[in-house]
Amino acid sequence: MRQAERALFDLRRGLPILLRQPGRDAVVSAVEGLDDAALAAMQALAGAPARLVLSQHRMAALGQHDAPEAAALALSPLPSARALRDLAWTRNAVLPAGADQTQGTAIERAALRLLGRAQLVPAAVVCDVVAERVEAVDAEMASGRLLAVTAAEALQLCESGPGTLTRISEARVPLADAENSRFVLFREADGVHEHVAIVIGDAAQWPDAVPVRLHSSCLTGDLFGSLRCDCGEQLRRGVAAINALGGGVLLYLSQEGRGIGLANKLRAYGLQDEGLDTIDADQVIGFSKDERDFRVAHEMLDQLGVNQVLLLTNNPSKVEALQHAGINVVARQAIYGEVTEQNQRYLKTKASRHGHWLHELLNEQGEPASATPESLPAPATIARD
Repeated sequence: MRQAERALFDLRRGLPILLRQPGRDAVVSAVEGLDDAALAAMQALAGAPARLVLSQHRMAALGQHDAPEAAALALSPLPSARALRDLAWTRNAVLPAGADQTQGTAIERAALRLLGRAQLVPAAVVCDVVAERVEAVDAEMASGRLLAVTAAEALQLCESGPGTLTRISEARVPLADAENSRFVLFREADGVHEHVAIVIGDAAQWPDAVPVRLHSSCLTGDLFGSLRCDCGEQLRRGVAAINALGGGVLLYLSQEGRGIGLANKLRAYGLQDEGLDTIDADQVIGFSKDERDFRVAHEMLDQLGVNQVLLLTNNPSKVEALQHAGINVVARQAIYGEVTEQNQRYLKTKASRHGHWLHELLNEQGEPASATPESLPAPATIARD
C-alpha cells in the first residue's frame, strides 16, 4: 500500500502519477492545479491525447444522469487546462458537442478515488501510454520523477478506510466547559489525516454507556464562529454535555465539509450563495452528499476501550455506522445549536435531505419514517441555552 499512499501526496503537489492495470498503463494527473504546460508534457510523455475523467455526481450536474462511477470523455479538440477546470466544477458548464463518453476501467476509478481521498476535486486527466513511449516512461520511473502504482492497490487503499490508527501523543488540556480533559492525537496510516479524541473526566467513573460525540472538523464554524452552520455551538455544547453527564469522549474528526476538505467546502459555499443547497452544491463539484468514513471513529473508540455508548447526535448515519462497526449504541441524545437567519436553510436541508433528527428544533411536526433505530429509545434532548 505504500506506493498508493505516496501517490496521494504527489497528486496533491500537482504531479502526475502512473496507474497500471494488466495490459494498460496511463499517466494520470489531477485537473485541479493543472496548467497548459503540464497538460502538454503528460501527453508528450504518454504519446496519446488526454481524456477527462469525471465522477457520476459531476456528470449528473452536467445533465448526464446515467453516467458510470467514472466517465472518461474524449474531447476533440482538447480544451485548455482552464476549460477543463470549468468542466470539472463550474456551475452551468456544458459538455462540448461530440464528446465521446466511455465507462472508465479500474484506472479511471482509481484516479477518482485517490483524488477524493486526497480531498482534491474528483476530476482527472488520463493519457494512455503507447508502445513507442514505454521506454521513456520507464526512464521517468527509474529517475524517481514518476511514481507508478497499480490501480488495484490504489482502489484497495481507498476502500479499506483509514487503516490502523497510530496513537501519537496526548496531553492534559483544561477546557472552559470541562477542566478535566485530555487530548489524544491519532494519525491515519497514510499520514494524510490526524484526529483528536477529547477525553473528558475520569474514565474509571464514566457511566456504563459512555457519552460520546462524533464531531467533524469545521474551521469556519468551530474556530471563527461562522453563522452559516451550527457546528461551533454543537462542538462547545457537546463538550459541556459530556462533562455534565459524568464524562466521556468527543472525537474531533478531520473530515472538513463532510469529508471533501476545506478548499472544496469553500467552492460549495460559493455555489450555495448562488442558490444551491449543500447537497446540490457538493454534486456540482463532483461529490456525493456525504464523503465521510466513520470507521475511523470506531477505531479510536476501540483503542480507548469504549464499546458501549450514549451517542450525542442528530445524525442517523452516525448511529448506524457505529452499530455496524460493533459499537453498542445504547441510546442517543440530541445536541442542538441555535437556528439563525443564516443557517436555517442549511439545517432544513440536513433535516429534509440528510434525514437528520432536527424537526423538533425547526418546529416541524413528526420525523422521517427512518428516524430513531428500533434498538434505541426515543431521543432525549440536551437543553439549549
